[in-house]
Amino acid sequence: MRAPGIVHHGTRRRRAAYRRAVWSAAEVLVTVGVVLLLLVVHQLWWTNREARHGAERKVQALEREWGTPAAGSPTPGAGGGSGAGGSGDGKTAAGGAGGSAGQPSSSGGNGGRIQPRWSQAYAVLSIPRLSLRVPVAEGVSKADVLNKGYVGHYKGTQQPGQAGNFALAGHRNTHGEPFRYLPRLRRGDTITVETRTAVYTYTVDRTLPQTSSRDGGVIRPVPRSTVRPSYGYSQPGYYITLTTCTPEYTSRYRMAVWGKLTAMRPR
Repeated sequence: MRAPGIVHHGTRRRRAAYRRAVWSAAEVLVTVGVVLLLLVVHQLWWTNREARHGAERKVQALEREWGTPAAGSPTPGAGGGSGAGGSGDGKTAAGGAGGSAGQPSSSGGNGGRIQPRWSQAYAVLSIPRLSLRVPVAEGVSKADVLNKGYVGHYKGTQQPGQAGNFALAGHRNTHGEPFRYLPRLRRGDTITVETRTAVYTYTVDRTLPQTSSRDGGVIRPVPRSTVRPSYGYSQPGYYITLTTCTPEYTSRYRMAVWGKLTAMRPR
Protein backbone atom coordinates (compact mmCIF):
# COMPACT_ATOMS: atom_id res chain seq x y z
CA MET A 1 0.00 0.00 0.00
CA ARG A 2 1.33 3.45 -1.05
CA ALA A 3 1.95 6.07 1.61
CA PRO A 4 -0.42 9.08 1.30
CA GLY A 5 0.97 12.32 -0.08
CA ILE A 6 3.81 10.75 -2.01
CA VAL A 7 4.05 11.81 -5.70
CA HIS A 8 6.05 9.40 -7.84
CA HIS A 9 8.37 10.41 -10.65
CA GLY A 10 6.02 9.02 -13.30
CA THR A 11 3.22 11.29 -12.11
CA ARG A 12 5.53 14.32 -12.15
CA ARG A 13 6.62 13.54 -15.69
CA ARG A 14 3.02 13.22 -16.87
CA ARG A 15 2.09 16.53 -15.27
CA ALA A 16 5.11 18.26 -16.77
CA ALA A 17 4.31 16.85 -20.21
CA TYR A 18 0.72 18.04 -19.86
CA ARG A 19 1.86 21.57 -18.92
CA ARG A 20 4.26 21.66 -21.88
CA ALA A 21 1.50 20.54 -24.24
CA VAL A 22 -0.90 23.19 -22.93
CA TRP A 23 1.79 25.87 -23.17
CA SER A 24 2.73 24.84 -26.72
CA ALA A 25 -0.93 24.87 -27.79
CA ALA A 26 -1.36 28.32 -26.30
CA GLU A 27 1.71 29.59 -28.18
CA VAL A 28 0.37 28.17 -31.44
CA LEU A 29 -3.03 29.81 -30.91
CA VAL A 30 -1.44 33.17 -30.11
CA THR A 31 0.79 32.93 -33.20
CA VAL A 32 -2.16 32.02 -35.42
CA GLY A 33 -4.15 34.90 -33.95
CA VAL A 34 -1.35 37.39 -34.63
CA VAL A 35 -0.95 36.13 -38.21
CA LEU A 36 -4.70 36.41 -38.85
CA LEU A 37 -4.75 39.90 -37.37
CA LEU A 38 -1.88 40.95 -39.64
CA LEU A 39 -3.70 39.51 -42.66
CA VAL A 40 -6.83 41.48 -41.77
CA VAL A 41 -4.81 44.67 -41.32
CA HIS A 42 -3.11 44.05 -44.66
CA GLN A 43 -6.39 43.49 -46.49
CA LEU A 44 -8.50 46.21 -44.88
CA TRP A 45 -5.90 48.93 -44.39
CA TRP A 46 -2.66 48.40 -46.28
CA THR A 47 -4.16 47.39 -49.63
CA ASN A 48 -6.51 50.38 -49.47
CA ARG A 49 -3.69 52.77 -48.62
CA GLU A 50 -1.42 51.55 -51.38
CA ALA A 51 -4.14 51.32 -54.03
CA ARG A 52 -5.57 54.76 -53.26
CA HIS A 53 -2.17 56.42 -53.39
CA GLY A 54 -1.38 54.63 -56.65
CA ALA A 55 -4.72 55.61 -58.17
CA GLU A 56 -4.28 59.25 -57.17
CA ARG A 57 -0.80 59.32 -58.72
CA LYS A 58 -2.17 57.83 -61.94
CA VAL A 59 -4.94 60.47 -62.11
CA GLN A 60 -2.33 63.19 -61.66
CA ALA A 61 -0.13 61.62 -64.33
CA LEU A 62 -3.02 61.51 -66.80
CA GLU A 63 -3.85 65.15 -66.08
CA ARG A 64 -0.24 66.18 -66.67
CA GLU A 65 -0.24 64.20 -69.89
CA TRP A 66 -3.49 65.81 -71.06
CA GLY A 67 -2.74 69.30 -69.81
CA THR A 68 -4.95 71.37 -67.52
CA PRO A 69 -7.57 69.36 -65.58
CA ALA A 70 -11.14 69.72 -66.78
CA ALA A 71 -13.02 72.60 -65.12
CA GLY A 72 -15.40 71.56 -62.38
CA SER A 73 -13.64 68.28 -61.65
CA PRO A 74 -13.95 67.20 -57.99
CA THR A 75 -10.93 66.99 -55.73
CA PRO A 76 -9.40 63.50 -55.58
CA GLY A 77 -10.77 61.51 -52.66
CA ALA A 78 -11.35 58.00 -51.43
CA GLY A 79 -14.48 56.21 -52.42
CA GLY A 80 -14.94 52.68 -51.37
CA GLY A 81 -15.69 48.96 -52.61
CA SER A 82 -14.78 45.12 -52.83
CA GLY A 83 -14.84 42.88 -55.45
CA ALA A 84 -16.03 43.50 -58.90
CA GLY A 85 -16.97 40.43 -60.77
CA GLY A 86 -14.90 38.38 -63.07
CA SER A 87 -11.69 38.88 -64.92
CA GLY A 88 -11.31 40.09 -68.45
CA ASP A 89 -8.83 41.33 -70.94
CA GLY A 90 -8.25 42.43 -74.46
CA LYS A 91 -9.40 45.41 -76.46
CA THR A 92 -12.94 46.59 -76.94
CA ALA A 93 -14.75 48.33 -79.74
CA ALA A 94 -13.10 51.66 -80.39
CA GLY A 95 -15.04 54.87 -80.25
CA GLY A 96 -15.39 58.55 -79.68
CA ALA A 97 -18.33 60.89 -79.36
CA GLY A 98 -19.55 64.13 -80.70
CA GLY A 99 -22.60 66.34 -80.70
CA SER A 100 -24.09 68.85 -78.35
CA ALA A 101 -25.32 68.28 -74.80
CA GLY A 102 -28.33 66.00 -74.75
CA GLN A 103 -27.73 65.01 -78.39
CA PRO A 104 -24.67 62.74 -78.34
CA SER A 105 -23.31 61.30 -81.52
CA SER A 106 -21.24 58.18 -82.09
CA SER A 107 -19.58 59.57 -85.19
CA GLY A 108 -16.19 60.02 -83.55
CA GLY A 109 -16.51 63.75 -83.03
CA ASN A 110 -13.55 63.82 -80.68
CA GLY A 111 -11.24 63.54 -83.65
CA GLY A 112 -9.88 60.10 -82.75
CA ARG A 113 -10.84 56.61 -81.72
CA ILE A 114 -10.20 55.29 -78.23
CA GLN A 115 -8.17 52.09 -78.49
CA PRO A 116 -6.52 51.50 -75.11
CA ARG A 117 -4.06 48.68 -74.59
CA TRP A 118 -4.79 45.89 -72.13
CA SER A 119 -4.62 47.25 -68.53
CA GLN A 120 -3.79 50.77 -69.78
CA ALA A 121 -5.31 53.63 -67.74
CA TYR A 122 -6.84 55.95 -70.32
CA ALA A 123 -9.68 57.88 -68.63
CA VAL A 124 -10.71 59.37 -65.29
CA LEU A 125 -14.04 58.62 -63.63
CA SER A 126 -15.43 61.28 -61.29
CA ILE A 127 -18.52 60.96 -59.08
CA PRO A 128 -19.10 64.10 -56.99
CA ARG A 129 -21.67 62.41 -54.73
CA LEU A 130 -18.98 59.96 -53.59
CA SER A 131 -16.03 62.41 -53.69
CA LEU A 132 -14.50 59.89 -56.04
CA ARG A 133 -11.95 60.43 -58.77
CA VAL A 134 -10.17 57.33 -60.09
CA PRO A 135 -8.49 56.06 -63.26
CA VAL A 136 -10.34 53.88 -65.75
CA ALA A 137 -8.22 51.08 -67.22
CA GLU A 138 -8.90 48.56 -69.97
CA GLY A 139 -10.06 45.16 -68.70
CA VAL A 140 -11.34 43.95 -65.34
CA SER A 141 -8.44 41.74 -64.28
CA LYS A 142 -7.97 41.87 -60.52
CA ALA A 143 -4.18 41.69 -60.60
CA ASP A 144 -3.60 44.17 -63.43
CA VAL A 145 -6.46 46.63 -62.91
CA LEU A 146 -8.88 46.32 -60.00
CA ASN A 147 -6.34 45.59 -57.25
CA LYS A 148 -4.52 48.79 -58.21
CA GLY A 149 -7.56 50.78 -57.08
CA TYR A 150 -8.60 51.46 -60.67
CA VAL A 151 -12.01 51.02 -62.22
CA GLY A 152 -11.97 48.48 -65.06
CA HIS A 153 -13.69 48.64 -68.45
CA TYR A 154 -15.48 45.44 -69.45
CA LYS A 155 -14.16 43.85 -72.61
CA GLY A 156 -16.67 44.03 -75.43
CA THR A 157 -18.64 47.01 -74.14
CA GLN A 158 -18.54 50.47 -75.66
CA GLN A 159 -16.15 53.31 -74.90
CA PRO A 160 -17.12 56.70 -73.39
CA GLY A 161 -19.66 58.59 -75.48
CA GLN A 162 -20.40 55.74 -77.86
CA ALA A 163 -23.90 54.47 -78.56
CA GLY A 164 -24.38 51.38 -76.43
CA ASN A 165 -23.16 50.60 -72.94
CA PHE A 166 -19.90 51.84 -71.40
CA ALA A 167 -19.63 49.27 -68.58
CA LEU A 168 -17.24 49.46 -65.62
CA ALA A 169 -16.35 47.38 -62.56
CA GLY A 170 -14.68 48.32 -59.28
CA HIS A 171 -13.91 46.84 -55.87
CA ARG A 172 -16.32 47.53 -53.05
CA ASN A 173 -13.94 46.52 -50.26
CA THR A 174 -10.11 46.42 -50.09
CA HIS A 175 -7.63 47.51 -52.77
CA GLY A 176 -8.79 51.11 -52.81
CA GLU A 177 -12.49 50.15 -52.72
CA PRO A 178 -13.58 52.86 -55.20
CA PHE A 179 -17.17 51.56 -55.34
CA ARG A 180 -17.70 51.02 -51.62
CA TYR A 181 -20.40 53.67 -51.44
CA LEU A 182 -22.02 52.96 -54.79
CA PRO A 183 -25.42 52.33 -53.11
CA ARG A 184 -25.46 56.01 -52.09
CA LEU A 185 -25.98 57.11 -55.69
CA ARG A 186 -29.43 58.47 -56.47
CA ARG A 187 -31.28 59.26 -59.64
CA GLY A 188 -30.06 62.59 -61.01
CA ASP A 189 -26.50 62.29 -59.65
CA THR A 190 -23.79 62.99 -62.20
CA ILE A 191 -20.95 60.77 -63.36
CA THR A 192 -18.13 62.31 -65.40
CA VAL A 193 -15.68 60.47 -67.63
CA GLU A 194 -12.67 62.42 -68.88
CA THR A 195 -10.45 61.27 -71.71
CA ARG A 196 -7.57 62.95 -73.52
CA THR A 197 -9.95 64.65 -75.96
CA ALA A 198 -13.36 65.00 -74.31
CA VAL A 199 -15.40 65.10 -71.10
CA TYR A 200 -18.58 63.04 -70.97
CA THR A 201 -21.31 63.57 -68.39
CA TYR A 202 -23.73 60.79 -67.54
CA THR A 203 -26.73 61.15 -65.24
CA VAL A 204 -27.70 58.30 -62.89
CA ASP A 205 -31.05 56.87 -63.95
CA ARG A 206 -31.63 53.45 -62.38
CA THR A 207 -30.15 51.04 -59.83
CA LEU A 208 -30.28 47.25 -59.65
CA PRO A 209 -29.68 46.52 -55.94
CA GLN A 210 -28.79 42.83 -56.30
CA THR A 211 -28.42 40.20 -58.98
CA SER A 212 -26.42 37.09 -59.77
CA SER A 213 -22.70 37.42 -60.39
CA ARG A 214 -23.38 35.73 -63.75
CA ASP A 215 -26.01 38.24 -64.88
CA GLY A 216 -24.36 39.38 -68.11
CA GLY A 217 -27.46 41.26 -69.19
CA VAL A 218 -26.52 44.28 -67.07
CA ILE A 219 -23.58 45.10 -69.37
CA ARG A 220 -25.22 44.42 -72.74
CA PRO A 221 -25.52 47.29 -75.28
CA VAL A 222 -29.11 47.73 -74.11
CA PRO A 223 -28.67 46.83 -70.43
CA ARG A 224 -31.36 44.64 -68.86
CA SER A 225 -31.00 42.06 -66.11
CA THR A 226 -31.53 38.48 -67.24
CA VAL A 227 -32.21 37.48 -63.63
CA ARG A 228 -34.57 40.33 -62.77
CA PRO A 229 -35.97 41.48 -66.15
CA SER A 230 -37.97 44.31 -64.61
CA TYR A 231 -34.64 46.13 -64.15
CA GLY A 232 -33.08 47.65 -67.23
CA TYR A 233 -33.92 49.21 -70.59
CA SER A 234 -35.65 48.22 -73.80
CA GLN A 235 -34.41 50.91 -76.18
CA PRO A 236 -30.93 51.64 -77.59
CA GLY A 237 -29.16 54.60 -76.05
CA TYR A 238 -25.95 55.97 -74.61
CA TYR A 239 -25.53 54.21 -71.28
CA ILE A 240 -22.98 53.81 -68.50
CA THR A 241 -23.03 50.85 -66.10
CA LEU A 242 -21.17 50.69 -62.79
CA THR A 243 -20.95 47.25 -61.17
CA THR A 244 -19.58 45.98 -57.87
CA CYS A 245 -20.08 43.18 -55.36
CA THR A 246 -22.87 43.10 -52.80
CA PRO A 247 -23.34 42.80 -49.88
CA GLU A 248 -20.15 44.24 -48.46
CA TYR A 249 -17.19 41.92 -47.81
CA THR A 250 -18.62 39.23 -50.08
CA SER A 251 -18.56 38.48 -53.78
CA ARG A 252 -21.75 36.41 -53.91
CA TYR A 253 -23.94 38.93 -55.72
CA ARG A 254 -23.57 42.02 -57.91
CA MET A 255 -25.25 45.40 -57.96
CA ALA A 256 -25.43 47.78 -60.90
CA VAL A 257 -25.99 51.50 -61.31
CA TRP A 258 -27.06 52.74 -64.75
CA GLY A 259 -26.85 56.22 -66.19
CA LYS A 260 -27.48 57.97 -69.51
CA LEU A 261 -25.18 60.30 -71.43
CA THR A 262 -26.49 63.85 -71.08
CA ALA A 263 -23.56 66.06 -72.12
CA MET A 264 -20.27 65.99 -73.98
CA ARG A 265 -17.66 68.68 -74.52
CA PRO A 266 -14.09 68.69 -75.86
CA ARG A 267 -11.26 69.23 -73.40
